[in-house]
Amino acid sequence: MFRKNLKKDPELFQNVSEGLRRLYRTKLFPLEDTYRFHDFHSPALEDADFDNKPMVLLVGQYSTGKTTFIRHLMEQDFPGMRIGPEPTTDSFIAVMHGEQEGVIPGNALVVDPKKPFRKLNAFGNAFLNRFMCAQMPNPVLESISIIDTPGILSGEKQRISRGYDFAAVLEWFAERVDRIILLFDAHKLDISDEFSEVIRALKNHEDKMRVVLNKADQISTQQLMRVYGALMWSLGKIINTPEVVRVYIGSFWAQPLLVPDNRKLFEAEEQDLFLDIQSLPRNAALRKLNDLIKRARLAKVQAYIISSLKKDMPSVFGKDSKKKELIANLGEIYHKIEKEHQISPGDFPNLAKMQELLNGQDFSKFAALKPKLLEAVEDMLANDIARLMAMVRQEEAAMPSQSVKGGAFEGTMNGPFGHGYGEGASEGIDELEWVVGRDKPTYDEIFYTLSPINGKVSGAAAKKEMLKSKLPNTVLGKIWKLADVDKDGLLDDEEFALANHLIKVKLEGHELPTALPEHLVPPSKRGTALEA
Repeated sequence: MFRKNLKKDPELFQNVSEGLRRLYRTKLFPLEDTYRFHDFHSPALEDADFDNKPMVLLVGQYSTGKTTFIRHLMEQDFPGMRIGPEPTTDSFIAVMHGEQEGVIPGNALVVDPKKPFRKLNAFGNAFLNRFMCAQMPNPVLESISIIDTPGILSGEKQRISRGYDFAAVLEWFAERVDRIILLFDAHKLDISDEFSEVIRALKNHEDKMRVVLNKADQISTQQLMRVYGALMWSLGKIINTPEVVRVYIGSFWAQPLLVPDNRKLFEAEEQDLFLDIQSLPRNAALRKLNDLIKRARLAKVQAYIISSLKKDMPSVFGKDSKKKELIANLGEIYHKIEKEHQISPGDFPNLAKMQELLNGQDFSKFAALKPKLLEAVEDMLANDIARLMAMVRQEEAAMPSQSVKGGAFEGTMNGPFGHGYGEGASEGIDELEWVVGRDKPTYDEIFYTLSPINGKVSGAAAKKEMLKSKLPNTVLGKIWKLADVDKDGLLDDEEFALANHLIKVKLEGHELPTALPEHLVPPSKRGTALEA
């Protein structure tokens, strides 16, 4: 299929996962290994990293509702789950699908080649004793895995009592997950310094971030507006991007709303968040491809930095003083590499962190620049990735219905509690009477002022009346197409009433249907509309 497009050494991949795995092993890993990428940035990728289901990482201060959020999604308790107002979840819990319900402790988890956690071994026993996998049969977990994290503490507790680098563990997960959900409590909004530090550690993964303002049913509308404004202001200072991060407002648990004033808003927000999570399985291959490209760009920069330091080191005397000088002048080296190789400043690793890591390295053991290794990665980015991109689209087309099912995702799918049911164009969907008939006497009065001929008004006459709504022509054109049921270019009294009903629907802030729903078809046209 791809044979014709390849000039040399054609690589045929069975699927995207297999293609990514092979490209990483043959082209990117040798560059990473040579220039100590794994010591500075991220451990090597394993086969399970390319095959695992999409993962959702939940991060937040304690008592923001992270564990309750997972329970709400799955509509089922999971092993190891603890909920309370105090810091209850003191472990990282990977909630995954399994035929039997049970818990796998961290030390056993990091030696399982089928799980994507083997490289977490590097964080030591203090972390592994606080890491587990909760396995259970649940339809939601057939499509995604969810990572519950310990609540972020305030003050010195965060730094001292953990016993492992909390921010580094989160960063490790952030690189591998498909979605990062930051939870905030609307009732007690406070972003501690530790939480700010954690969010900054997730830099370069802003595209995966979503924010949930939870427990929003505990405050009034006026307070909610103030809290939302304060949250956006705080996030703007921490997440340093021109784009505004998407914030979902709601109450993500199965209890009655305390202040039900914003029920419709919460329903719409929950629906949007659910759709975002449901899209993850469809976009998983594209996410892995995107992450591999990001990793390759950083690996190239790492190679230039390490080889540049190696080149500037003396062969015999004054190594220590030269090393200190090079570390101090690392910013200048960055600038030189940037100009020499036309690399974007955004591709370079954090300067202060890189200087700190370089202090513990022996520069004399660094590798010199090997153009062949860089050429292999350049070829991967220029040619192989483009071919895999085409395969991603083919795989997506072959599995269009792939999405998260079960749990809370099923609750609002169909029936009267579905999002938007009985509202806008759906109003009157389960009524025997034609819903437009309620206001038809009012519309009839207008209709007969337009001097109908043979019971119908012309397009020009209807247009003058419809323009009074001040809706754009594109919208009014769509309303005309929907209302002119018999497609004769004229409107009778029922069609005119229907046009006005659809104008009202749009003015009330609802979307127009793409095709006229059966319950809106005028009674006299029902037979002909069905035939058409």
